[in-house]
Amino acid sequence: MDREQLRATQSPLKERYRSDPASAVVTLRAAGRLGEDVSCNVETGRALVTAGLHRATGGTGLAACSGDMLLQALVACAGVTLGAVATSMGIVVRGGTLTAEGDLDFRGTLGVSKEAPVGFRDIRLRISIDTDAPEPEQRKLLELTERYCVVYQTLVGHPAVRLSYAGEGGA
Repeated sequence: MDREQLRATQSPLKERYRSDPASAVVTLRAAGRLGEDVSCNVETGRALVTAGLHRATGGTGLAACSGDMLLQALVACAGVTLGAVATSMGIVVRGGTLTAEGDLDFRGTLGVSKEAPVGFRDIRLRISIDTDAPEPEQRKLLELTERYCVVYQTLVGHPAVRLSYAGEGGA
């Protein structure tokens, strides 16, 4: 997709969202079913992914780890956002790599230590791009990627997350 195609695709959406802000609010959903051997089968829209315990918590390593999936979602979102922003700015990017790493202390999730946090205590996203764009344009590209990446902004923004429970029979 080139710059004009992207603008032509997004222009009517942007106009509708300006004139009707409520139409810009979209609820995304994810669903899964409990599986065998401490697993959860997650529907991705393209395939069924079986998530299970990480090796550090007793898993076999054969099932996807939800922590890895979170980092993969960050990489995917940042990559797509960077591509859209580069296209919009008219920056030619020949290629690039994105990597995300996160540090977990599994004592927290295994209940070994109440002082150890449950969840990532540090996440690092690294982006490397192959472009001839001048350094100031590259900095602006990365700044806008950070600003508009949904997963990145969700992680740094600490959104309200609520858990609810439906007992047997879904009641």
